[in-house]
Amino acid sequence: MDRKRASEEPLYVISVAARLADVHPQTLRIYERKGLLAPVRVRNRRRYSEADIERCKLIQGLTQEMGVNLAGVKMILDMERRMEGMRRRMQSLEGELEAMRREMEERVREVRESFRNDIVPIPRGELMHSRYNDPFRGMRASRRGE
Repeated sequence: MDRKRASEEPLYVISVAARLADVHPQTLRIYERKGLLAPVRVRNRRRYSEADIERCKLIQGLTQEMGVNLAGVKMILDMERRMEGMRRRMQSLEGELEAMRREMEERVREVRESFRNDIVPIPRGELMHSRYNDPFRGMRASRRGE
């Protein structure tokens, strides 16, 4: 299991989570009611993950140290969530762009290689005089009456 999923595994009941986050259990209930935390329900009991506890500490820091109210915290967390989504989307688009760039480079290489096979080197001095090379010579002559 990767580190991100492990931090999101619901392990702690509310009393343990409150102790770990250094808050009162009622504070966790308020955060849940306000939509700031979303603990998982296991047999109708709240279970908090490491990520929930870290989020609670962040909320505490924003409210106590920076003076942000809970509505402001909700906006900040929502913007952070949206930014993370945009970051993931941008990484995905960068991956697609890189794949397209490699594909285009490969196509250009293939086209260049196909032209190399069509070019036949002619030694100097072996070219015919330009009047013998002119494919429209006959058409011009007939118009002028030659």
